[in-house]
Amino acid sequence: MSENQNPDTSQIDAETEKELQEFLEVTETDVETLTAKVAELEAQLKDTQLRAQAEIRNIQMRAEREVTNAHKFGVEKFANGLLEVVDNLERAVAAAPQNEANQSLIEGLELTHKVFLETLKKFGVDVVDPAGQAFNAEFHQAVATQPANETNAANTVVTVFQKGYTLSGRLMRPAMVVVAQ
Repeated sequence: MSENQNPDTSQIDAETEKELQEFLEVTETDVETLTAKVAELEAQLKDTQLRAQAEIRNIQMRAEREVTNAHKFGVEKFANGLLEVVDNLERAVAAAPQNEANQSLIEGLELTHKVFLETLKKFGVDVVDPAGQAFNAEFHQAVATQPANETNAANTVVTVFQKGYTLSGRLMRPAMVVVAQ
């Protein structure tokens, strides 16, 4: 009987080995497929992670820029309101009669005007007074033109009707000027 069992066992072993071999081939194919899928998913995860990190950096930079601008330009409306006061002080000094009785009043107005401008400058407000300079459409508004002559070259500011102002480099109000043409 033992002889009979040996041939059957060898036949079973051959069949089992064949099935096992087929199973291993299928499993190896599955492993390769799954390995490729894992690699693809890892690449997608890395890409998504990099994009998320970049987005976070962009949000942080945007927030920092907005805070900086809020600090720089937070006083813009207030400063615009004060420009009328500066203009009125300049008009008062120009309109005051030049005599001995008014001299102390004029000096007081001039000192007040000077301190006012210094205070505005501390907060980033600068005067644009282009008299005699080349016309610059970014900072000047031409309200009239006048023919050029020996004293005034073409495209030069001849007269300033109203000074302009900038806040931290950004134009608040253009200077209203007459330009030689």
